Amino acid sequence: MFANPLWIWIALGAAIVLVVVLLIAAGARKARTENLREHFGSEYDRAVRAKGSRNAAEDDLVARAEEAKSFEIRSLTAAERDRYLSEWKKVEAHFVERPTTAVVEADELLRDAMRTRGYPIADFEKYSDLLSVKHPRVVEHYRAGHKAIEARASSTEDLRQAMLHYRALFDELVGTTKGDVVRDIEPAREIERRDENRA
Repeated sequence: MFANPLWIWIALGAAIVLVVVLLIAAGARKARTENLREHFGSEYDRAVRAKGSRNAAEDDLVARAEEAKSFEIRSLTAAERDRYLSEWKKVEAHFVERPTTAVVEADELLRDAMRTRGYPIADFEKYSDLLSVKHPRVVEHYRAGHKAIEARASSTEDLRQAMLHYRALFDELVGTTKGDVVRDIEPAREIERRDENRA
């Protein structure tokens, strides 16, 4: 028995439609991945490692972006910016004599700046996740600086690196440029030399 030619054409048409739908879905999926990877940068890779799969990571990143839309993230006023710049200079000045304290102060100042800009009060991971939506390129600085606090970093070089990470995030949050920050943090070797001379 021969099959009805009409049914063959219907089956062939359905197969073509299915292939087209699958190609469109694959293209949309690829475009979504490329957009998320481009926007989030290294945070995309971190999310994939943390979630264990690309699909779960992408769903998480999209959820972050949706959640961030519900908050009114704003720029700082000129007065707020000036206040934060002044506070940051004090924190950096403390680094020379008390580097551990300065790193903790930097962490607290950044949290305050984030709250002022409208980021919700939450735990560190929540801050980092929400921060990654608007500042994906510098959120790794926040994580690296905070890691030094959690690890109770004791070497001056580790603390200096934490401050440099925090300053990169501070510059992004407060809207400064490197020229706006009055002085650079002294290299660890100079601080250690000074400490040795005092001993």
